[in-house]
Amino acid sequence: MKKIWIIIRKEWDEVFRNRIVLYTTIGVPLLFSAIPIGILSGLQGATDMSSLESELGMGMGAEMMAQLCGTLQGVDCGQYLLLQQFMILFLMMPAIIPVTIAAYSIVGEKNTRTLEPLLATPISTEELLAGKALAAVIPAVVGSFSSFFIFVAGANFLASPAVAAQLFSPLWLLGIFTVGPLLSLAGVSLAVMISSRVSEPRAAEQLTALLVLPITALFMGQLFGLLVVDQTFMLWVAAALVLVDAALLFFAVQLFQRENILTRWK
Repeated sequence: MKKIWIIIRKEWDEVFRNRIVLYTTIGVPLLFSAIPIGILSGLQGATDMSSLESELGMGMGAEMMAQLCGTLQGVDCGQYLLLQQFMILFLMMPAIIPVTIAAYSIVGEKNTRTLEPLLATPISTEELLAGKALAAVIPAVVGSFSSFFIFVAGANFLASPAVAAQLFSPLWLLGIFTVGPLLSLAGVSLAVMISSRVSEPRAAEQLTALLVLPITALFMGQLFGLLVVDQTFMLWVAAALVLVDAALLFFAVQLFQRENILTRWK
């Protein structure tokens, strides 16, 4: 564990010197919390459900709205449906932030010629990748949790108490505190795999950013009423991500051949 912590500290010391990485880590959580708060503030003048639905452009049917809102009625239901759309946004965050850090961690070290002495140390491949993965996951998870709590604070001022209380429902807690970190780990594992095979950090970032596409599809599907992101759905997503993360971590270790990786880069 001591070796892993040394790798984490080394990673943070190096990657956060890059302003793009630093601004992404700080700016994305602030932006993702400000967007829903700003929209919720702009809808304060709405007085009925029809006006909220018109302004939000939701394509949900009455049955889906009733399923999502539960006991909430009228404007409270409309406010909660708005917040529900942005839960997917909070799931994107832990997948976006670590991509920049993880992609830079290997390719960046190759470009700065600091990877060679690191690979020459007695640290195992598993410890090395664990340190690099945690160095990317921890800032992403801390940033997404911080953004969520800022969002909750804003919702408590702008939404009704009944709506704000829904942000601590099992669905939200499962999404933010379980699915989010699992997505972050998936993004990091994928970034490490890609970063081991390319020679430019930007190429690694762009390829790994494809992970956001399925999350965007969920957002659009929910927005247009094609699927219901409820607690059961989120449990299935969490279970699937556990299997995906295990597979990605396994292949990341297998593909990271420290004896040959330096000679393969051109």
